[in-house]
Amino acid sequence: MTTTYAVLSEGLEKRYGDVHALRGLDLAVAEGTVCGVLGPNGTGKTTAVRVLTTLTSPDGGSARVAGHDVVRGAAAVRAAIGVAGQSTSVDGELSGRQNLRLFARLLGYRGEAVRSRADELLDRFELTGAAGRPARTYSGGMRRRLDLAASLLTRPQVLFLDEPTTGLDPHSRNRIWAAVRELAGLGTTVLLTTQYLEEADRLADDIVLIDRGRAAHRGSPAELKARIGSYAEVVVAHASAVLPAAAVLDRLTGAEPVLAAERRTVGAVTTDTTLTLPRIVRELDAAGVPVIDASLRPPTLDEVFLRLTGRGDNRTSPPLKETTA
Repeated sequence: MTTTYAVLSEGLEKRYGDVHALRGLDLAVAEGTVCGVLGPNGTGKTTAVRVLTTLTSPDGGSARVAGHDVVRGAAAVRAAIGVAGQSTSVDGELSGRQNLRLFARLLGYRGEAVRSRADELLDRFELTGAAGRPARTYSGGMRRRLDLAASLLTRPQVLFLDEPTTGLDPHSRNRIWAAVRELAGLGTTVLLTTQYLEEADRLADDIVLIDRGRAAHRGSPAELKARIGSYAEVVVAHASAVLPAAAVLDRLTGAEPVLAAERRTVGAVTTDTTLTLPRIVRELDAAGVPVIDASLRPPTLDEVFLRLTGRGDNRTSPPLKETTA
């Protein structure tokens, strides 16, 4: 079966002076899917969104969104997409209802269609009760939902979400996630950039990991997790046992352990399929390390991120030795 791509880029290049933001970025997002675009800060995620949404022109390569070239068919691209950026675009002095009606008119709605479409979206995003209040009185989560509602006024074929839940509390984040899942279920293609690895894990059908302006790794969350193996984690009885536990895991896994001294945890990825939890426990016991808990499990997407970007292994880059969170 032939795959139809809602977003397709080949060799995208973009420079800002001496900064080479995109270095030949290739993307392929199938219609009706959610694609999570991840990467360390400064690797080109937001620049890629700006190019794909026609906010800036590429210096090289090509891209098509909803079947239209982002340079030669920019107007057609804009008519087919919705965009919710990192900062909300709503007017704080207008009410939620007034904001949506204003955007609806700017997008070509007239008469009763303005009111009905605004009310439909207010209801979908559970904002009807606050629709008459100035948007400046909304919580951060409510403003993000209003911004997302505005991006959906035209029923876009492709929705770009750039860090949509940054700074939100878990309850507000869950509401945004539910809205994104609903949109994907209705056939909207979603391209999501995020720093929250759990967000990508929950929402994305496919993930593209951008590093230094290129697509360095791609696959489903499960495929990326399988690529790096398992994750061994130990909770020790007291802080003085953290470093001895790290030495044992280093020897068993061959990977630089990640330490969280305040939680008294030590973890490391391993691709050794013969390594078992009983062996880990025996080796810790033999080294005299007092252990409260130990596990050997599939990695989280956070651990995949650290491993594949070389930010958790001192054999490829400076090690992430200790976290305090």
